Amino acid sequence: MAAKILLVTGDAAESLEVLYPYQRLREEGYEVHIAAPSRKTLRLVVHDFEEGFDTYTEKPGYTIPADLAFSEVDPGQYTALVIPGGRAPEYLRNDPELRKICKAFFDADKPVAQICHGPLLTAAVGGLSGRRVTAYPALEPDMQAAGADYQDAEVVVDGTLISSRAWPDHPAWMREFLAVLRSKAPVA
Repeated sequence: MAAKILLVTGDAAESLEVLYPYQRLREEGYEVHIAAPSRKTLRLVVHDFEEGFDTYTEKPGYTIPADLAFSEVDPGQYTALVIPGGRAPEYLRNDPELRKICKAFFDADKPVAQICHGPLLTAAVGGLSGRRVTAYPALEPDMQAAGADYQDAEVVVDGTLISSRAWPDHPAWMREFLAVLRSKAPVA
C-alpha cells in the first residue's frame, strides 16, 4: 500500500503549486488526497510576473476536485502534508478543522512542504516559531512575526519542514521534500 500524502487547499490557490506537487508525488508512487473546506470542484488561479506590475497578476486557472472536506480528514492516516500557496492560505488559516490538521502534523513531526503563501497557515498554528523558513518574499514580516528565521532562498529545509518561495522554485522544493519523504515515509 502506498504512503498517503495530504494536500490542503481551497479556491484561489495557485494552479502550479497544487498541480505540480500533486502530479510529482503521484509519479513517485505516493497516494495524494486533496482536502478543502468542502468536497467540491476547486477553482485555482494563475499568478504570473509581468513587466510593469509591482506585484504578480492573477488570472483564472484550472479546476480540480477536492477528495475530502477538512472535517473528514484523519491526520493519522497520512505521512506528510503539502500546503500550496496562492490566496487560499489567507482565508484557510481561519478554518478550525484545518488548524487541527496542521497542528497534528507538527506535533507528530511529520514532513510538511509549504510554498509561497502556504506558511500563513503554519504560522497560524504556531508551527514556525524558532524554525528556518522561506515564503513569498512579501511575507517576510509575517514569518518574522510568527517567530521564524526568514531566509530568501529557493528552498529551506528545517528538519521535516520544507519551504519555498513560489512556483519558480518547484524543482528545488520537490527535490528536498522527496529526500525527506524517502527517509521518513518510503513508498511501499
